[in-house]
Amino acid sequence: MANVSVASVSRALNGHGGVTAETQKRIREVAARLRYVPHSAARSLITRRTQTIGALLPDLHGAFFSELIRGIDLAARARGLYLLVSSSHGDATEAAIALRAMQGRVDGLLVMSPHADAAFLDENLPIVLPTVLINSHVRSERHAALDVDDFGGAKAMVEHLLGNGRKRIVFIAGPDVNHDVQERCRGYREALAAAGLGDTAAILQGDFTEESGYRKAKEALAMSPRPDAIFAANDMMAIGALSALAEAGVRTPDDIAVTGFDDIPMARYVSPPLTTVRVRIAELGEAALDRLAMMIESPDDAAPEPRVVGTELVVRASCGASDKAQRRN
Repeated sequence: MANVSVASVSRALNGHGGVTAETQKRIREVAARLRYVPHSAARSLITRRTQTIGALLPDLHGAFFSELIRGIDLAARARGLYLLVSSSHGDATEAAIALRAMQGRVDGLLVMSPHADAAFLDENLPIVLPTVLINSHVRSERHAALDVDDFGGAKAMVEHLLGNGRKRIVFIAGPDVNHDVQERCRGYREALAAAGLGDTAAILQGDFTEESGYRKAKEALAMSPRPDAIFAANDMMAIGALSALAEAGVRTPDDIAVTGFDDIPMARYVSPPLTTVRVRIAELGEAALDRLAMMIESPDDAAPEPRVVGTELVVRASCGASDKAQRRN
C-alpha cells in the first residue's frame, strides 16, 4: 500500500534511516491506517532476541514480591524489555515446569527459588541462557548471583534488641528450605551466642504469612518464661504477631517488643509502627535486571562476581527504643 520495499518499511518503522522524510511519513501513515504492529515472534527469528526477560519467584503474593517485580519491571522497561513472571508456589516440580516453559521465550532469567540448587539448575536450564540467581547459596561460573545481607541484618536486629534490655528473644522463622531464612536464623543465633545467651535461642517455624505470625506469637505467649521480644523473619509475620499480642491484651512494646525484616511499605503504618531490617526491595529487582541485561549484551564475558546488597536497621516504636533513637532512624 505504501508502494515501497519490505526493507524500506523496516527502516522507516525501526528508525534506522535510509529513507526520505516524505517516504517515512507515508509508510507510517499507512501503518497507522492498517493498525499494523510488528510481529514479535517473526522479529525474534531475525534478531535472535525476544526482548523479554523471565523471572521465576517462589510466590507472587504479598508486598515483598510486588515491590521486587516493580523494581525488575521498571529497569526492564527502561531498556525496552518486557517481563514474563511465574511462581513455583513452593513446589520443585512447578519450578522446573516454569523454567522449561520459559526457554525459547526469554533472553535471560532471574531465578529466586528455594529449590534452585546446582543440580536443579543443571537439569532445567540451558548452559547458554544468561541467568541471575537472587538470594541463592549456589555459586557457579555459569550464573551471576545477587544476595541480600540476611545474616548481617538479622544479627544487627538482635544486637539492637539486646542493647535495649531484651533478654528472651523468640525468632519466628520462615520455611527452612529458604536460603534467606537460613541466613537470618544464623544471624539470630550468632548474636545471641556472642552475648552469652546462645542457650536461650527459641525458633518457631512460620511460613512468611501474617496468619503464621499470628499463630506463632500465640505459641510464644504460652512459653514459660514468656519472651520479652519477638523477631519475625519478615514483616508480614511480624504484623500477624502484633495482632495476636493486641488480641491477648499484651502491650507492644512495653511487655513484648516486636520486630520484622524487609521494611515493606505498610510497616510504618501499623500500630505501633514496626521496627525492621530494611531491604531496598525495588532496588534489588533493578540491580538484578541490570546484571542480567549486561550478561545478555555481552554473552562471551564471564558471569559477574557475586554481589551482596546491604541492609539497614530502621527503628520505630514497636521495639521500645528511645525517642531519640527513633528520630535518628
